[in-house]
Amino acid sequence: MFKKINRIIKHLQIKFTRRFGYLRISEKLNPVWYGNKYGGFYICPQFLTPNSIVYSFGIGEDITFDNEVIENHNCNIFGFDPTPKSIKWITSQNLSSKFHFLAYGISNKSGITVFYLPKNTEYVSGSILIRNELNEKVSVQMKSINDILNELGHKNIDVLKMDIEGSEYDVLDDIMNTPIFIGQILIEFHDRFVENGKTKTREAIKKLKAHGYIISSISESNEEFSFVNKRLLK
Repeated sequence: MFKKINRIIKHLQIKFTRRFGYLRISEKLNPVWYGNKYGGFYICPQFLTPNSIVYSFGIGEDITFDNEVIENHNCNIFGFDPTPKSIKWITSQNLSSKFHFLAYGISNKSGITVFYLPKNTEYVSGSILIRNELNEKVSVQMKSINDILNELGHKNIDVLKMDIEGSEYDVLDDIMNTPIFIGQILIEFHDRFVENGKTKTREAIKKLKAHGYIISSISESNEEFSFVNKRLLK
């Protein structure tokens, strides 16, 4: 009984916060879920064209989101992941000519970084963060957003998606300090992986709002957040 009451209270708290609090969602953007249940994100398709540039950080073994973007908009996706298992998996896939894979990850600085892989070999996602469920160490290439943009020659990004296992907080700070226009930012917040995670997520959302982004949608799990640059609405 008490568990049920607590679930109801939590649900009402989330609903209230999404309507009136710091998680308030814009109700006029009509976002659509692209990808499967576990690897997808909400996106506002009305802002995408065949000329759009999409960056997808954290591929793992799931490109359902990327494929659906390509199927619906015929635009170029640049997928990034330094994880050895992900790199091996991607080479076995029948990829669209619009999907371009780069075997490195994003960080707040460029260089070779120690990457921790899951103890459970059934899992894919590694992280630069040390956690109990991670074990084996490998060295991987990471690059800052500025170095990636310079390498690929892009002047703006229409969609930037990040599922990078807890590194999003530092990377987001670096992105916000980069003078490039990004239309939509899609993030899975892994606050459960970091100390004071809930506080860091709130701070990250406030920073995004301060840089002109509004929340377009939040997944049912309360982990995947989608933001739209207000300049797109003018």
